[in-house]
Amino acid sequence: MRKALSLIAATTMAMLAVSVPTASAATSVNFEPQTVLGPGVPKDGTRTDQNVVELGSVTLDVAATQSAHVVAVMRVNSATIRSLFDNEIVCRWAGGSKNAVLGQNVYHKGSGSPQWEDLTLTTSELVHPGVATRVTCTAYIRTASLGYDDSTMNLVSGSLRIVPTSGPAIQSAVPSLLELDESSPVVRQPSLPMFDAPAGTKSLNVTADVEYMICHTSTDCDKSKSSKAAYTLFVNQWKSDGTLCQTTSTGVTLDTPYYVHHVVVPLKLSGFTAKTDSGCVPRFNAYVLVKWLGGETGAVQGTANNLTDGRGSASRHTSDMSAIYAIPSR
Repeated sequence: MRKALSLIAATTMAMLAVSVPTASAATSVNFEPQTVLGPGVPKDGTRTDQNVVELGSVTLDVAATQSAHVVAVMRVNSATIRSLFDNEIVCRWAGGSKNAVLGQNVYHKGSGSPQWEDLTLTTSELVHPGVATRVTCTAYIRTASLGYDDSTMNLVSGSLRIVPTSGPAIQSAVPSLLELDESSPVVRQPSLPMFDAPAGTKSLNVTADVEYMICHTSTDCDKSKSSKAAYTLFVNQWKSDGTLCQTTSTGVTLDTPYYVHHVVVPLKLSGFTAKTDSGCVPRFNAYVLVKWLGGETGAVQGTANNLTDGRGSASRHTSDMSAIYAIPSR
């Protein structure tokens, strides 16, 4: 009888060990609602103090031929003072890391501009270590008051997820700030140069994020005004002879006030069908056409440098901002 009970117990424990996932193996997580502090601007003129709050982590084991698609969503509102709100993903694996961050200023509750008081930002990226390894990605909310007094804002909801994709990452980021004004009103960034998708590709999903800054730092600025720009994502397929097979686009025009300061412009084209007739091959390129239309000067922001790893931390890192990537579907 004891042997039978021991066998049952051992079998049950073995089943539990197999069927119950550990927290470290989570591929998705929802964020707990919470109130987040935004440190005030230091009165001594030193570097802006940012609060960096970890919200959750996910992990994924990838093969050398796989990439990881990581997406973090955060919604905030009810700021007591106009404040910086950043959504950052930090991904690490043995011997490497890759990060992405997007953000803009959230207005205080009751500002009279409700569209800037309640913000949902999505940050995403592709991660390709190039070796078989475990990728761990962590989502952080980064906040700072834009006044001398501390602020608070409510993280209402959010999530982080990671899924595998086949092949290396078809991805590109903007390395540095690109200015836009009357004398130079157009940039075509972020951009994916010509690339060949895997044979048998049926369609393409393209995601682009533009971080547009109002009043780039090299010019004077009227803080009572705004900057107007048009943003258009183009995706092209090509023929084997180098001529265009097909093209499609999607876009939006925004007039952004100075006090928003930098705005996230998300653009996406999903299910772009790959043609196979008339000499068309699975060869593509994609880019965002950003056109300055008037008002104050603007800029497409590139990589964010020297971000603190945590509040008060001496260690720093970089994160991609304006970026574009494509995921083929077969």
